[in-house]
Amino acid sequence: MDALKHKTRSEDEQRCIEMLNGSMKKESSIGKMAVVIGAGVSGLCAARALADHFEEVILLERDELPSESVPRSGVPQGRQAHGILGGAVKALQELFPGFEQDLIAAGALPVNPGCDALLEFSHLDSFPRQEWDWLTYGLSRPAIELTIRRRVERLKNVTFRNGTIALKILGTPDGSSVTGVRYQTAENEPETIAADVVVDASRHGALTLAFLKSAGWPIPMETRMGIDIRYATALYRLAPGATGDFKVIVTFPKAPEEVRFGYLLAVEGGYFQLLLVGRGEDAPPADGDAFLRYARELRTPTIHNALQGAERLSEVARYSFPESKWRHFGKLDRSPCGLLPIGDALCLLNPIYGQGITLACQEASLLLSLLSKHGAGKSSLAKLTREFLTKAEDLLIAPWGISAVPDFIYPQTRGVRPKDLQKKLESLGALDLLASRDAHVCQLLAEVRHLLKPMSVLEDPEVVRKLEEQTATV
Repeated sequence: MDALKHKTRSEDEQRCIEMLNGSMKKESSIGKMAVVIGAGVSGLCAARALADHFEEVILLERDELPSESVPRSGVPQGRQAHGILGGAVKALQELFPGFEQDLIAAGALPVNPGCDALLEFSHLDSFPRQEWDWLTYGLSRPAIELTIRRRVERLKNVTFRNGTIALKILGTPDGSSVTGVRYQTAENEPETIAADVVVDASRHGALTLAFLKSAGWPIPMETRMGIDIRYATALYRLAPGATGDFKVIVTFPKAPEEVRFGYLLAVEGGYFQLLLVGRGEDAPPADGDAFLRYARELRTPTIHNALQGAERLSEVARYSFPESKWRHFGKLDRSPCGLLPIGDALCLLNPIYGQGITLACQEASLLLSLLSKHGAGKSSLAKLTREFLTKAEDLLIAPWGISAVPDFIYPQTRGVRPKDLQKKLESLGALDLLASRDAHVCQLLAEVRHLLKPMSVLEDPEVVRKLEEQTATV
């Protein structure tokens, strides 16, 4: 029996090679088969991008995916509060036209960041309160994923294989191209899928790195920042009017003396998630009463006051995030054709900035645009691979900078500090101060932080002039 299984696997691997070489390939815009490893937000959005350009797309997922909005084991941070930034809403609309209506149908609360969010900074007055022409939405992490998955499930050429474990990415004998994936079925049987493209949407990208090493490809350089974030979330039913007319309250610490952040976020059902963040040994406790005492010790009493008379509806879920990590696939001189790491496999960012889901959606939107640009054939697929990795690298520059500069305020942060760190911190502080006084700059800075606009818009001559005038009067 073992010999028979070994023979079958070898034949399947040969079929992968033959298919990629064109002897078994059918007419399709790009190729016959695409395989996505992981059915989280990154994998789901990538599958949507691929579906228009491949005859079949298969999603391999270790978990049995729930039919309801509940946390699952494959998303260890799934009980934590998550944010859909403005950039995520825009990208999801590009991937799934009309998606905002899906969010509302799922119970998501529309949030206008200009007037529905209270941001408390230690050194600033309140920001100008104004209605903007774009929205974000309050929704729990399981509900976000389920809403996206329901859209993907409507695609006739996308198949989910749940309860499966991806074991190995396969390639041509010279390692120049991927040819498929070997995986373990829910019945613990080994099987192989032939594929023109393999998207690694797993959390750690381990199979991509293993393929590169085994095929003799260079391993991408990594940028790491040790931040030792410790955070925890619980769900509450608040007393009527507890947050006034705000749907989001965020209390920032006075860094570097303080490390505690507090977030109170409206989600579906009219409930609120309380997210508390510490660093190192100063971790939010799991006990419910101690959790509230931790909230009482935030820099302002706003969040703790809003929790008076509240009913806790869940256990306190804790999570640790030791370091941000950026794998620079886009800086490699060459890479195997058809292998596309995406989402966390490319970059893990400090979660307190809420950028992870947004970047997953934006990378998939980028993939969709590139698939539409490139034609059929192996040479086009090779160009697509390189262009995606290069442009994804560029896409990550701004969000990394948005989180890295503030994180380096803390002396315990590990990593290579920029030589001009102090200048960057002063520039950031000056922008925040100007935003607290100027409605236009306030919106512009928010759009940058929500990954809707590039950081270059902050170099606009009018913004620079206002900063110079502010500096002259300080």
